[in-house]
Amino acid sequence: MAVDLSPIDEGLLEQIANIHGMPKGAFNIRKDGQLVQRSSSAHIEIETKSDNPGIDIHIAPGTRGETVFIPVIVTQAGLKDVVYNTFYIGEDCDVTIVAGCGIHNESHEASEHDGIHTFYCGKNSRVRYVEKHYGEGSGTGERILNPVTNVIMEEGAHCEMEMVQLRGVSSTVRDTNAEVGPGAKLILIEKLLTHDKQTATSNMKVELKGDDSSVQVISRSVAQDDSVQIFNPLVIGEAACRGHVQCDAIIMGRAKVTAIPGIEAASEDAQLVHEAAIGKIAGDQIVKLMTLGLSEEEAEQEILEDFLN
Repeated sequence: MAVDLSPIDEGLLEQIANIHGMPKGAFNIRKDGQLVQRSSSAHIEIETKSDNPGIDIHIAPGTRGETVFIPVIVTQAGLKDVVYNTFYIGEDCDVTIVAGCGIHNESHEASEHDGIHTFYCGKNSRVRYVEKHYGEGSGTGERILNPVTNVIMEEGAHCEMEMVQLRGVSSTVRDTNAEVGPGAKLILIEKLLTHDKQTATSNMKVELKGDDSSVQVISRSVAQDDSVQIFNPLVIGEAACRGHVQCDAIIMGRAKVTAIPGIEAASEDAQLVHEAAIGKIAGDQIVKLMTLGLSEEEAEQEILEDFLN
């Protein structure tokens, strides 16, 4: 049954999923722990789980060029919403999945959404996953997001995950776990902005289990004011594999950033590399933009947007 969306709801959906109203094709929109509206397509079936709150998404083998939207919005004060979503992606697919959560909180009570997503990527499938988190509202109540992402990749699969945290999230703990099969490639891109007294922790564990498996982890973050960030990735090479972990952070004000990139080789043929860099905005970058007519504040914002994008 269709439910009318308020201007606040529509604004949240635009921020996290770039959609207006109900999208075409397969989608599932959830608000305050309840289904708003759902639609399946000829090749993508979405059904309610029988054991936990959440949905199962079945993508038929050979499905190509389709996008499925599963955004969540929270506007109810004091709500703790937990949802389990499982994706069964058939062989030889090429699909895009757009998720994300937006919280609007005007109260003194905390609002929280914890999304546990599991992806089974079939042989030779290609998946692009985009997840954006965003918080807003004038209330003092926290806006909390604690996502868990599990990825199991069969032979030859290719999965790119872009996980973005925009402004307004009070605290988040993100856990990402992956098992990468032979010839499969995983790309994890994390973009994070924290400000005020916000905290953000990102834990990753990627196991490269098959020959010619690979992972590329890219983290770009900006920590402003008194916010705190912890980036804790671990790549384990168990075969003739390749892994690269890269963390770049800009620190501003009294913020604190900790990067603990880890690599662990359990095979003599594993090739693993990690690197991390944390620093402030270079003064000459700001001066250069100011000579083009930008104010110092505008120049700083331009640099931050370019860095995160």
